[in-house]
Formats: sequence, structure tokens, C-alpha cells
Amino acid sequence: MSILLKNATYIDWKTLEFSQKNILVEQDKTTIQFVENIDQIADKSNLEVLDCTGKLVTKSFGVGHHHVYSALSRGMGAPKKSPENFYEVLKYIWWTLDKCLDLEMVESSALVTAIACAKAGSTFVIDHHASPFAVKGSLETIAKAFDKVGVSHLLCYEISDRDGFKSSKEGVEETEEYLSKRQGLVGLHASFTVNDETLEKSVEMMNRFNSGIHIHVAEDLYDQDFCIKKYGKRVVNRLNEYGALKSSKTILGHCLHLDEDEKDIIRNSPCWVVQNTESNLNNNVGYFNGEFLGSRIMLGTDGMHSDMLQSAKSAFFVGQGFDNITYPSSYQRFRNVHKYIEDNGFKGDGDNNLVVLDYATPTEINQNNFLGHFIFGINSNHVCDVISNGKLIVKNRLIQTVDEAEILKVSKERALRLWKKMQE
Repeated sequence: MSILLKNATYIDWKTLEFSQKNILVEQDKTTIQFVENIDQIADKSNLEVLDCTGKLVTKSFGVGHHHVYSALSRGMGAPKKSPENFYEVLKYIWWTLDKCLDLEMVESSALVTAIACAKAGSTFVIDHHASPFAVKGSLETIAKAFDKVGVSHLLCYEISDRDGFKSSKEGVEETEEYLSKRQGLVGLHASFTVNDETLEKSVEMMNRFNSGIHIHVAEDLYDQDFCIKKYGKRVVNRLNEYGALKSSKTILGHCLHLDEDEKDIIRNSPCWVVQNTESNLNNNVGYFNGEFLGSRIMLGTDGMHSDMLQSAKSAFFVGQGFDNITYPSSYQRFRNVHKYIEDNGFKGDGDNNLVVLDYATPTEINQNNFLGHFIFGINSNHVCDVISNGKLIVKNRLIQTVDEAEILKVSKERALRLWKKMQE
């Protein structure tokens, strides 16, 4: 099935140049074709036509750091103990939740996350997963759910020693099994829950599979304090000494509490940093400042939601007081996920990934003022159609590939079971 986006206002996502186009998208081609005369299309029998008159069409979006495993947390009850610091937020909320996940819950988490991403315009997701007592098969479960919805992905399992040797070993094995079949990364939770042996094994696996490390870095001062006390060095120095920063595929999450030496190490490495503004606000851990790195910064949601337009706005507004972020750099960070994917040879983010925005603006929009509309106007409510790898997965704001109502019904049942387990 080919798709024709007729009478579209096409925005080149790199140059922001506006043009009036008819866009032909063929599922077996990663490129798109601009068609002058629709009558010249040879095969119209297998063609779906979307009238995009008055609508904007541009490249779809991508999530630089997500947590599928947190999807069923929305509305859950209070933790057994009210957290007083970041470590207790992890211990009493997120580590309590992830320990209670089974593969059915993981499946529902992945399905609802993929749907939410798609309906918000994202067709590629980089995820960082944890389910310590349902490790085996968890990554393939997520992958199949994302495939079913039609959203491309780059997954990893969050290897950690916090739940003991067995869980850590299973995390390594799950990663090896997954990387032998699919594109992915080697996930680590954070330096303070990963011992030297596990870190060494993970970097070795990264090199063997020509992959990268995906890890939370200095999200809170606790990470630094623990590392200095136990290992006599700071987090980035420790990761660098083990070779984790040598790969351009490596992703460092958060990077809030770094000294100048650590910033220099990251700046002189090929790895990427992912900013998660709303999560930082929610956990009260500090504010991101990307001045030290410049261009190798992308944006994530850290499992807070699946709306990258919202993440971009949050990064911009919060950054006015704490960052050197501007209109152009906020858009650059928003789009940098594509550069990360392309530069590292990952598949699933070709030109045949598009979003149609039904944005009825009361003011003129053009190349010169687009960034003002990006920050102050365009939001996920304007996403009406989404094409992923040449396939129409959202049409008129409805997911086309799966039964969303049934998936949400099942997820509600599994979420209640999860919440009950968490209180036991």
C-alpha cells in the first residue's frame, strides 16, 4: 500500500524550508517522492490518498530516552514510605514497581507506550527497561509489542547489581540474547548500582556487538558521592576508565552533577547526552545545562510521558533560568535523535517516517517564524496522521495497527494487579 499526501505544506525538518507538495510514500522505500502531477502515478489501485490541504507535513519525531516499564504507574497509590531523597524515590517507588512486573505487565506497558508515542508523532523510541524478576524475554516482549503498533525501537535492559547476582547475571544474558538478533544497546542502571565486574562485562559486550552503553549518569549527587566513596573517583571518570565512552552509540542520561573534568571527558568523547527535564523537576534532582557539550544533546521523556513536543517546550522554558538553550538549539536537541540514529547506522528512521499536523494557526507560519510556533503553538493535539516506515499507523488521530480499546482494557486489569503486588 502506497500513500499519497495531497496538497501538503511540506516542512524540511533540517532547513525548515516550506513548500507545497504532493508526497508519495511507498512502504518498500525509505525515501519519499515529490509528485508534480498526480495523474502520472502509475498504480492508483493500491494507493491511499490523504488530503493534506491546510496541513503541515514533516518528519516524525523520536524519543531519546524512555522507560516502558513505568507505563502502568499512572494513578497508582502512595508508596509505603514517603521518599525523603532521590535514593528513596528509587527504592520506594520505581524499584518497588519494577520488581513486581511480570511479562504480561511488560507487554501491556510496551503496547500502551508505543501507542502513546505514535499518537504524539514519534515513530522511533530509545528505551531503557527494567523488570528484575521478569528479565528473560523482556526485551523481545517489548520489541514485538512495538513492532505490532508499528513504532521502531532501540532497546536495552537496565543491568544492575541492586537485586543481587542472579538478577545481574540474567540482565547480561538477556542483553546478549537480544543483541544477537536485533539492534540495541547495553543498558546499565547507574554507576552506584553497578560493580566493577558487571561494568567490565558490559563494556566487553558493547565492544563485541559493536554497540553502546545506555546509562543514567549523575542524575543526583548520590551517584557521585557513592562513586567517590566506594571507587575513589567520579562517575564519568570511572565509566571512561572502563571504556564505556569510546562508542558514539553510548548514551549518558541526565548528566546534571558533573565537574569540569567530567565535562571535558564527555566533550572529547563521541558519546551522546540525553536531557530529561520533567523527570528532573519531578525528582527534584537539579537542572540541566548543556553549554559544556553543544550539539550532542538529545531529548527524552524518562518515562514521564510519550510526548516529545512537550519535552522540547519544557527544556526550553526551564532552560531560560538554568541553561544556554535558545529557539534554534531547543529544536536542534529535539531533532538530534535522528542524527544519533543515522550516524550510528541504526534502522527505522528513514525519510518515510512522517507526521501530519492539523495546525490551524491564527497567525502566519513560515520558515522565518517556525521556531516561535514550535515553542508556543504546535503540540501533540495537532498530530492527526503518522506514517512509520512507509505505513500509516495513525489516521485521523486513531491508531490503525492494533485495537487500542482492547489494549487499554487489558492494561487496566494488569495495572491493578501490579498495584496490588506493590502493596504486599
